[in-house]
Amino acid sequence: MSYIRSSLANGVGEIVLDRPKALNALDQTMIDDMTDLLRRWADDDTVETVLVTSGSERAFCAGGDIRAIRDNALAADAAAITKYFGSEYELDQLVADFPKPYVSMINGAAMGGGLGISVHGEVRVVTESTMMAMPETAIGFFPDVGATYFLPRLPAGVGMWLGLTGSRISGADAVAVGMATHFVPADDFGTVADRIRSGAPLPEVFGDLAAPPSSDLRPSAIAEYFDDTSVAGVVGGLQGAVGDEWAQSMVTALRAASPTSLLVTAALIEAGERSTLAECFERELHAAERICATPDFAEGVRAVLVDKDRNPSFMPASLEDVDPHEVVRIVTGS
Repeated sequence: MSYIRSSLANGVGEIVLDRPKALNALDQTMIDDMTDLLRRWADDDTVETVLVTSGSERAFCAGGDIRAIRDNALAADAAAITKYFGSEYELDQLVADFPKPYVSMINGAAMGGGLGISVHGEVRVVTESTMMAMPETAIGFFPDVGATYFLPRLPAGVGMWLGLTGSRISGADAVAVGMATHFVPADDFGTVADRIRSGAPLPEVFGDLAAPPSSDLRPSAIAEYFDDTSVAGVVGGLQGAVGDEWAQSMVTALRAASPTSLLVTAALIEAGERSTLAECFERELHAAERICATPDFAEGVRAVLVDKDRNPSFMPASLEDVDPHEVVRIVTGS
């Protein structure tokens, strides 16, 4: 069974993500099918635009098939893990390099792998129902799919904030920080998609859109606390903000994450700031291979996605107890 539907009409090749029970989480077959379609359409003169949509109103794509990766990790099947992440990142790079307009219609949840197949594309359309997040530190992993490239290129502190805390942002927020390019009210979402399907020129489709609603982000607070590559420095600053409810909620989010993952994430984002996208994918692939073999990954996925008790026992349990050599090993292999 394929979880990808496709069609080609009026010069528009459409990919529909259709795995609703899993909120379109990308399994290996979906990655392979999308890659095959995009490779063929890149060289097909009858395809002028690619449109990626969801068959579910609840989600665009909730991420990668993390449960299956955990199963492979528990079975010590390193080859399957390398195949999955290698092919996923190859797909994301294909999106980034696609020679024709690539339009993602992002309604509902878009997390992890869902951002990999959208944020790297030319046009990213969101609504008031859009929710974006990179929640990987809560499962003993790190923001991947090229996030270590695009997060450090967001406004001051925003990338580190999203990567460390897993905070969720709205469609208006996504436009404000540059993760989305266009905002469409949910009531008009289908109409805009139909206009694209009709082959209407994209400048015409998007030329008369109203401005998005105001963002609820606190850019000055985010920059104040998260424009720092030191996780200890971030936590210390937040803890010192007595009486600031937002700052204390961020402390709570950081305490729920794997300490090792937090330090790995900060190091990868810092390295990504001075790297190409291809270099980030290469670094992420090897870091993923190594971190999936750690107890924190299996434990984090268990707590969040398998047993859903949200009570992981990460080891070590505090930032102070994380061996810096282990962080370097995961990030660089040395």
